[in-house]
Amino acid sequence: MSDNRLPEAGDRIAKLLARAGVASRREIERMIADGRIALDGKVLDTPAIKLDSLRGVTVDGKPVGKTEETRLFAFHKPSGMLTTEHDPKGRPTIYAALRNALPKDAGRVMPVGRLDYNTEGLLLLTNDGEMKRAMELPSSGVPRTYRARAFGDVTQAQLDELIEGVEVDGIRYGRIEANLERGSGRNRWIELTLREGKNREVRRVLEHLGLEVSRLLRIGYGPFHIGDLPRGQALEIKGGDVAGFKRELARGGRQ
Repeated sequence: MSDNRLPEAGDRIAKLLARAGVASRREIERMIADGRIALDGKVLDTPAIKLDSLRGVTVDGKPVGKTEETRLFAFHKPSGMLTTEHDPKGRPTIYAALRNALPKDAGRVMPVGRLDYNTEGLLLLTNDGEMKRAMELPSSGVPRTYRARAFGDVTQAQLDELIEGVEVDGIRYGRIEANLERGSGRNRWIELTLREGKNREVRRVLEHLGLEVSRLLRIGYGPFHIGDLPRGQALEIKGGDVAGFKRELARGGRQ
């Protein structure tokens, strides 16, 4: 900004744009660095500017609409689908399925975290980039719960040791609560709850224990659960539940 206007009042522009569903705060900071965001026709070169509203702000030359009410959707992602908008290899992505699964007025939504190509289950989507970022941060401690079907020999005592965390190939994974579901044989279901969500964490930890994962489903993220939501379908989470969760998230409470 050539006029160096950096008002003290209001919120940082990246925070406002994230709330408006433009992108996550981190992505917006990159967009500013790339010269894609302007205020009153002047390209911004810093994310530090504070504003009371998004009046006069443009992204790629287009005005930004007013901040929308936070919306959150639960989607049952099938296996064999990428959590991305485009794939150079032409593989199926969630956005092809979401065109039919989401209501027509859903607008632009962003996935909260990712699920691997072969992982299925609960994927949350929101128009609120600020909430998305907060839910993904390890420091927020929002739990993610999975069910894994694994082949091999393992005891509950071995799984209990994961409560202290574990290091695999030089990567430290934090506290994991793991329970072996009832059954017999070497093909068993294991339920795991973790709070960091590092890349391929569940698969890597179970493989470290000598298990072969044949199926992996995320069944919960924070207080939200997949329930009996059919595969490939989505539903909107009630506004009151979303508002309550946002308040808890702002207070730093762990679900």
